[in-house]
Amino acid sequence: MQKFAVLLDSLTTTPSRNGKLALLVEYFRSAPDPDRGYALAALTDGLFPRLPLRRAIGELMTGRIDPVLYQMSRDYVGDTAETVSLLWPEDRHSRRPSPGLSEVVSAFEMVPGNAVAPVLGDFLDRLDVRGRWALLKLIGGAPRVGVSARLARTALAHMSGHDLADIEEIWHAIKPPYTGLFAWLEQRGPKPDAAGKPVFRPLMLAHPIEEGDWANLSPSDIVAEWKWDGVRVQIAAGGGEVRIFSRSGDDISVSFPEIVAAFQPYDAVLDGELLVVRDGAVAPFNDLQQRLNRKTVTPKMLRGYPAFVRLYDILIDDGEDVRALTFDERRMRLEAWHRRHRPALTDVSAIVSFEDFKALDELWSGSREAGIEGLMLKRRSSPYLSGRPKGHWWKWKRAALTVDCVLMYAQRGSGKRSSYYSDYTFGVWREIASEDGEVVREVVPVGKAYSGFTDEELLLLDKFVRNHTLEQFGPVRAVEQTLVLEIAFDAVFPSTRHKSGLAMRFPRVHRIRWDKPADEADTLDSVQRLVVATDTVEKADQPAQGDLLELPQR
Repeated sequence: MQKFAVLLDSLTTTPSRNGKLALLVEYFRSAPDPDRGYALAALTDGLFPRLPLRRAIGELMTGRIDPVLYQMSRDYVGDTAETVSLLWPEDRHSRRPSPGLSEVVSAFEMVPGNAVAPVLGDFLDRLDVRGRWALLKLIGGAPRVGVSARLARTALAHMSGHDLADIEEIWHAIKPPYTGLFAWLEQRGPKPDAAGKPVFRPLMLAHPIEEGDWANLSPSDIVAEWKWDGVRVQIAAGGGEVRIFSRSGDDISVSFPEIVAAFQPYDAVLDGELLVVRDGAVAPFNDLQQRLNRKTVTPKMLRGYPAFVRLYDILIDDGEDVRALTFDERRMRLEAWHRRHRPALTDVSAIVSFEDFKALDELWSGSREAGIEGLMLKRRSSPYLSGRPKGHWWKWKRAALTVDCVLMYAQRGSGKRSSYYSDYTFGVWREIASEDGEVVREVVPVGKAYSGFTDEELLLLDKFVRNHTLEQFGPVRAVEQTLVLEIAFDAVFPSTRHKSGLAMRFPRVHRIRWDKPADEADTLDSVQRLVVATDTVEKADQPAQGDLLELPQR
């Protein structure tokens, strides 16, 4: 457990990706089985998603520290694991050794939910401050140490010399503690067998198109598709099993049972966009968010937010791997597969016809009015390659919208930002009638952002928050409404969560307008004019469900 604690602590204080990668490689090389396998699981998929950790911590801390002091400490630190590890009383008389990682995992795999607290307390007694912090991060299901699942798998590739794509293709066919995986990586055993299993294949990703890219492109060499505002997914079906994977390889099947049922009979792996579609028209992304990360999907949710998959590509065609074929060839295979099987709740993404780049630019310019993210450009000759290879696919997103907003509230961040006010709620001006009939202005919230600014700007914003606080509510501070933030975002939708009735899609701080008076920030009326309709988004020449698509000939 102590070796794992050192790893987590070092990852937290190491900002660079290469630095984190080196730490992971060294740990996986030196840690024994099965500890390193459990550590790998903790950093990727998590180990204990259903443990009642909050309740157990509450029970343990009640008898050891004043509850008001604990809550104040938690609000100030901003992280439960760090707070508990520091406040936990040292058991100076205990001579028991600290637990191993495998001992901890075995204990919590067996313990019933109502007995978590005493087991957790016993382990906390046997650990030092760093070990207690690591233990709580481990069983909390999300260590939050700046390591993505892909980075952890990349470390395995660096450790062993195997290709990352080979590791990712068997990832969903293996289980913790991954002893067979490590045996293969260290040339002590065979490669784990994923044949016939619905496992994730690394997705092919696109680069944002840049000005210099156009000189190397010809209209006859590329195909254009609309870039739909949904969630990129891969559907893997085979042997009577179906799994839906996100672009990072996370299994999201449980949230979309109707899509799983639609692909049950098939043996294929397909690439597409997960959407909510009503009457053949794509709903805004805000509707799809109601379905994401749901462990239980009610009949009402199925009716209110009907899931749909718009297919882009095919990787496995009735058991045959077709990734080495060109895009043109795979497109014809995809259309033929869809004509043969016609799975419910699907169609095939339309090819956008254009004669030259001037015509393509006009289509792109109208994508916002059509409620579409932009265009995808794909080279006709490109095979389906894992990762983000250059010179094959490009995304041409519509330009971001911007509005000037007033900072209203700030909240402490988490992890390395737990000491800074880094999460910002902002709003715009609205005119209302007061009780005596006069028209007055107030700021109403439209969104929250925690990105888009540099580390230097974070220090300035944190200083502003501390020097201009009006009220404090635990970790949240209400500030003087004098600072203007220029917010960039992709779209804005009606929302019942905010007093303004609006919510932004992907808001981020574009600029800090130290120079602009708060009175000159934007109004609610100006933001409402940018709202995407909640009922439908234009189909943009997308055929109705079941229509067949033919690839334009050069």
